[in-house]
Amino acid sequence: MLRLGSPRRRINIGLIGMTFILSIFAGRLIQMQGLDSKVYEAAAVGQRQHIELIPAKRGSITDVNGHELAVTVEAREVSIDPTKVPAQVRQQVARSLATQLGKTEQEMAEKLARTHTRYQLLARDVDPVVATRLVQAGIPSLATKRTYRRLYPAGDLAGSLIGFVGDEGTGLGGMEQAKNSLLAGRDGKQRVETGRDGQRIPMTSSQRTAPVDGKDVRLTIDRDIQWAAQKSIDEQVRASNADSGTVIVMDVQTAQIVAMANAPELDLNNWRKADESSYINKAAADVFEPGSTNKVITAAAALEAGAVTPDTVYRVPDRIRCADQVLHDAHTHKVESMTFRQAVAESSNVATVMAAREIGSARLYQMLKAFGFGTRPGGGVPNAEAGLLPDYRKWSGSQNCTVAYGQGVSVTALQMASVYQTIANGGVKVEPQIVAGTTDASGRFVPAPAGKQTRVVSETTAKEVTTMLESAVGAEGTGQLAAIPGYRVAGKTGTANRYDAELGRYDGYTASFAGFAPADKPRLVVLSVVQNPKKGHFGGELAAPVFKDVMTFAIKSKKIPPTGSVAPPVRARADQ
Repeated sequence: MLRLGSPRRRINIGLIGMTFILSIFAGRLIQMQGLDSKVYEAAAVGQRQHIELIPAKRGSITDVNGHELAVTVEAREVSIDPTKVPAQVRQQVARSLATQLGKTEQEMAEKLARTHTRYQLLARDVDPVVATRLVQAGIPSLATKRTYRRLYPAGDLAGSLIGFVGDEGTGLGGMEQAKNSLLAGRDGKQRVETGRDGQRIPMTSSQRTAPVDGKDVRLTIDRDIQWAAQKSIDEQVRASNADSGTVIVMDVQTAQIVAMANAPELDLNNWRKADESSYINKAAADVFEPGSTNKVITAAAALEAGAVTPDTVYRVPDRIRCADQVLHDAHTHKVESMTFRQAVAESSNVATVMAAREIGSARLYQMLKAFGFGTRPGGGVPNAEAGLLPDYRKWSGSQNCTVAYGQGVSVTALQMASVYQTIANGGVKVEPQIVAGTTDASGRFVPAPAGKQTRVVSETTAKEVTTMLESAVGAEGTGQLAAIPGYRVAGKTGTANRYDAELGRYDGYTASFAGFAPADKPRLVVLSVVQNPKKGHFGGELAAPVFKDVMTFAIKSKKIPPTGSVAPPVRARADQ
C-alpha cells in the first residue's frame, strides 16, 4: 500500500517557510520605515519638489528724452508632452500649432513625433493672447510658461550701438551686452511640489524669492538727430556706391554723443537674418587712416610750440621729398607763397609737412597721444578701439612726413570726433559719454558722472586753430559745401588712401569732414566719414554735404540760434 506523508509535517514546513519569508519582508519594512525613513522621505521630497526660476524683467534702453529704443514685454514659452498626444490627432494638432505660432506644419509634426521624450519646446516669445488661445483650444498636454521678450520699437535706429538679446535673455552686442548686468536684474526662485504629470500639487508648501527687475539705461542719444544722421549718411553711401559710412554728433561742452549713426545699419528686429559684419558699431570699432582731418593736430602742435603762427608764410611747391618718397599735394600747382592759414584751408600736404618739420616727430607724436590717438576712449562706448599710433622712433623715413597729414596712423571716427570736440572746447578734452544715467524701479533717475577733463592745448591755440578751420569752410577752402547760411562754421575736409586689410594693400579712399558750429560759440561737433566710395572720393564733395545736412538739422532741433557775429578779418593769403 502507498503511504501518504503526514499532513502535519507538510503544514509545519509550509509555516516555517512562510514565517521566514514574512520575516524578510518585516525586516525590510523596519529598515525602510524605521531606520532609513529619513533617506526615503528626502528622496520622495526631491522627486516632488522642483525649483522654478521667476524671470526678472529686463530694463529698457531709452534715448536722452526717455523715448524707448529697447523694451521688454510679457511673453509665453509654449511646450508640449508628445507622449500625451494621440497618434490619430497629431497632424491636426500640428496644423493648429503651426497656424497660431507662425511655424511650419512640418516642424510642428516632427516635434510631436518625438515620443521618446516628454518635453518639446514649441516656441519662445509667444504673445500671451496667442498662448491663451492655444490653451483654450484643448490641445493635449500643452504647457505655457511666463517669460519676457525684447522689442526694439525703432527698428534699425542706432542698431549696432544698442545691440540685441539672445534666446537666453543675455545681451549679445552693443549696450545690451555692455550693460547686461545692470539691465538684466536678478531672477527670482520658487520651490514647488509637483506630481508625476508635472502639475503642481495643491495645498503643498512653497518658498519664493522675488525677482529684482533690471534698471533702465538712458543714453545720451537724441532719437530725432540720430534719425537725421542715419538718413543722411545712408543716402550718401548709396549715392556714392560706398562700402559704408559713419556720422557722429557730439556736444562740445560735455562730450555727450548726441548721435552715432552707421550705414548700412542693423535692424534689431531681424538681427538673426543680418550679416554678422553689421553687428559691429563701425563708428567706434572701425579703424582707418584719417587723412587731412588730422592736420588740425599738426597745426595745434606747431602753434602750441610757438614754431609758427597762422600768418607764417611758406614757399610751397606741389611736391616734397621725404626719405625715399616724393609726396604730393592733391592738385598740381606752381611754387607759391602760402600763409599757414591758407595751407590748412586749401589742405596742402606739402605745407603741412613743412610745418611739422619745425617741431619734429617726437613733439608731434606727443600731441597725437594727448589728443587720444592710440588709446581706447573711455565713457562706456561699447567695443571702442584704440586705433594705431606707432612709437615715433619706429616711424619710417616717409612716415615722419605722412603722419603730419593723417597717413601712417589709424583712428576711429569716435577718436577723430573727440579731437574736434577738444579744439571747439577751448583746448579741453572731455571723455566721450554715451550713458546719460540709469533709472531704478521707483523711477528715480541717477545721472552718470561727467567725463574726465584734460587740457590738451591752450585756449589761445584752440582759438587760432578755430579761425584757420573757419577759413577752410570759406570761399577759398576745401570745405565750402559744409557752409550753413546764417551760421559760422569751422571744419576740415579729409581725403585719405584707404588700407584694405583683406587685400593687404591700399585700395580706394576714405572721405571725411569734421567740424563744429557756431564757430565763435561752439555747441555741436559733427563728423562724417564715407568709406571706399566709387563715385567721387574727395571729402569736400562727399562728406561735407553730409555734415551740412546733419548739423543743420541738429542746430534746429536743439534750437541753437546764430550768434549774429561775423568772422574777424584775417590774412588768408600771403599777398594780402
